[in-house]
Amino acid sequence: MLEIQTIPVLSDNYSYVLHDTGSGKTAVVDPPETGPIEAALSASGFGIDWIVITHHHMDHIAAVPALKEKYGCQVVGPAADQHRIPGLDLLVREGDRFQLGEAEAQVFDTPGHTTGHITYWFEDERALFCADTLFALGCGRVFEGTMEQMWESLAKLRALPDDAIVHCGHEYTLSNAHFAVTVDPDNDELMDRVAEIEELRRNGKPTVPSNLGVEKRTNPFLRPDDAGIRAQLGMAGATNAEVFGEIRTRKDNS
Repeated sequence: MLEIQTIPVLSDNYSYVLHDTGSGKTAVVDPPETGPIEAALSASGFGIDWIVITHHHMDHIAAVPALKEKYGCQVVGPAADQHRIPGLDLLVREGDRFQLGEAEAQVFDTPGHTTGHITYWFEDERALFCADTLFALGCGRVFEGTMEQMWESLAKLRALPDDAIVHCGHEYTLSNAHFAVTVDPDNDELMDRVAEIEELRRNGKPTVPSNLGVEKRTNPFLRPDDAGIRAQLGMAGATNAEVFGEIRTRKDNS
């Protein structure tokens, strides 16, 4: 069994502490600072066996050297970014498996936000760690890849089971929600979700993690093939990648 703690870090990032109860092994996902993570570890009585990295941005890796030195742990991360991430011990790419005790993650290449971005899918636990590829009601900016690459990465994640739990890298959901209604105004489930998100944030509560099935029905970045969204954008005959690119561009400019 994999116990997962969501750890707010920096101003709007999330890291995660993963503890495999069968083996006692513990991992930390994308740590940008030590304080909140060490507090969570101390409260639980855990050390760190692995640091799990999705991509090279500093708000996901800045604490790696300090944590590695203190805990003597190993670091797993994207082979494509080995020159941009310090201290990698295990390089992984599409199709590889990462073992945390008795829990096993499948690795997906999910380029777009960065060229080397990867995602970890713990199938048995239904836990998806997708960092800045897929957000609750959003997706990451396309900084290094292409719109086509980003759509292909999102389509790969969309193909996973509806009961997958999406553990993303940021608390951007309220902003994403307010944008989503501009391109999908007739989606009743989306409107209900926006109200729920507004209530959560008013009360200082997180909106992460989220359910992938709900994302498939309400996140416009996963729905460029939806007839209503295409009509709203005037792109009935466009490809999915073209529609996705238009949605992403509008969000960038919003």
